[in-house]
Amino acid sequence: MRWTQTLIPTLREDPQDAEIISHKLLIRGGFIRKLIAGMYSYLPLGVRVLSKVQDIIREEMTREGAEEVLLPALQPIELWTKTGRDKDLADVMIKFKDRHGRMLCLGPTHEEVITSLVGNNISSYKDLPRILFQLQTKFRDEIRPRFGVIRSCEFIMKDAYSFDADEKGLEKNYKKMYDAYCRIFQRCGLPYKILKADPGFMGGGQSHEFMVAPKGGEDIEIGHTFKLGTKYSETLGARFLDKNGKTRPVVMGCYGIGVNRIPAAVIETSHDTDGIIWPKSISPYEIAILPLNVGNEDLRKFGENLYTEMAKAGLDVIIDDRPERAGVKFKDADLIGFPIQVIIGEKNLQKGKIEIKTRKDKKSELVDKKSIIKKLKI
Repeated sequence: MRWTQTLIPTLREDPQDAEIISHKLLIRGGFIRKLIAGMYSYLPLGVRVLSKVQDIIREEMTREGAEEVLLPALQPIELWTKTGRDKDLADVMIKFKDRHGRMLCLGPTHEEVITSLVGNNISSYKDLPRILFQLQTKFRDEIRPRFGVIRSCEFIMKDAYSFDADEKGLEKNYKKMYDAYCRIFQRCGLPYKILKADPGFMGGGQSHEFMVAPKGGEDIEIGHTFKLGTKYSETLGARFLDKNGKTRPVVMGCYGIGVNRIPAAVIETSHDTDGIIWPKSISPYEIAILPLNVGNEDLRKFGENLYTEMAKAGLDVIIDDRPERAGVKFKDADLIGFPIQVIIGEKNLQKGKIEIKTRKDKKSELVDKKSIIKKLKI
């Protein structure tokens, strides 16, 4: 991608209403913009980060045999009245009446919907076990949206649900999801910890929180797993016939990840005074090519050719082709946090050398211009 062909509105100063570092840097780096309190638009760089996070989640979910579904954001309120959670979540639930007089809500979560779906489509122990997951937008009328995308009114969640014939099956699937969560957070570069937790309004039995401790801040939750048991299946009629022909409620587990929280949590734990330090796995681009003087025709052409060759080699690269001063390019590259900067300067190019700088440790080395791609593909 070319810098001049994408929307990257970086800012030099922190936004006045930003409370924490991830909020400040996501806005300054041109990843997000606030619409109103608790609601954010994702710009091209932000979308690329979210997409990479979601790709990792999908890979690890399917690795454990989970199948992806997509459930409606609009939900009939009667499902919630059956479980009593319309009262539990009354303060944050966004409800309205449609033109037909039906009471609907914008889903704050999807336990009721998924249980209803499965209950209407399984009948036998032979249909079990199942793990279903989705990546979907949730809505909650937060009393006080804060911390940027960490506590917002509209957010993307990965919610997975396991369905088993007995507690033994639930233990097996719970362990699968627990292990998948560990791999997801490791791949996203997060120093997480796991705590036993109160299931709260979700109900059920055992639960675990996956937490991240930011630099100098309070712990911000990125994932939660729950053993729901038969809380929802009994109420909503998700039953099956066992091997003896006896009708029994499905045993359930629930597993959530706050997708928007992952990039924010990474920034909270990985930044410096110059900006974000992304891991390669979820950086908007792994490599930024910085031609320092595009007015120099030889340098500009070399940069363009290098960009083309890198793209052909399958490298995840953006070229800063703006007619800006070197200082501006350096500041923006550090602020946004590209893991690798390929710096093309006039003096080094005349010597047949290109500078490679790593964002994390700020170390630089000069590499022969003919071997630059080979070096980066290692």
